[in-house]
Amino acid sequence: MERMHGTTIVAVNRGGVTALAGDGQVTMGDTIVKRGAVKVRALSGGEVLAGFAGTVSDAFTLIEKYEAYLEQYRGNLLRAAVETVKEWRTDRALRNLEALLLIADDEQILTLSGMGDIISPDEPVAAVGSGGPYAQAAATALLRHTDLGAEEIARAALAIAAEIDVYTSGNATVLTVGGNAGDADPEPEPTTDEGAA
Repeated sequence: MERMHGTTIVAVNRGGVTALAGDGQVTMGDTIVKRGAVKVRALSGGEVLAGFAGTVSDAFTLIEKYEAYLEQYRGNLLRAAVETVKEWRTDRALRNLEALLLIADDEQILTLSGMGDIISPDEPVAAVGSGGPYAQAAATALLRHTDLGAEEIARAALAIAAEIDVYTSGNATVLTVGGNAGDADPEPEPTTDEGAA
């Protein structure tokens, strides 16, 4: 059986608001098997956002580990990330998990990998997945050259990635935290952006 792959997750912070957007497409080989998957979640009562690229069951396992550490370290985003990555690298079962996590709150964005990486970007933008480079480039340009808010930038960046990457759809789920963003919905409904493929 072929593995499922392909997604784009992008995080943008502007003015104390962080938006995390994920597309909804799941593919198996060259076949789209689902268009409305939700690949972003709110954690810690909506104070932390998490998105993933990679094998779904692996990502859920890692997000659960991260959430447990987040609770143990009372919402300390970086400390929970360090402990998650340490366990991911050293545990015999976890080290084979294939996923990338994008974790964010209203101040910071972190990318976590099974190679032991915890990356805090130079600019308040990060993206993972097959369309990640396109989404990150688009979000960076929009952040530098427009006055759009974090949510609008994340949506636009995902839509641009969907125009280029065949494994990314324009069916976006967007969560926000911080500023006037309101509470992140722990069980978001996917929304379809018109005009995106």
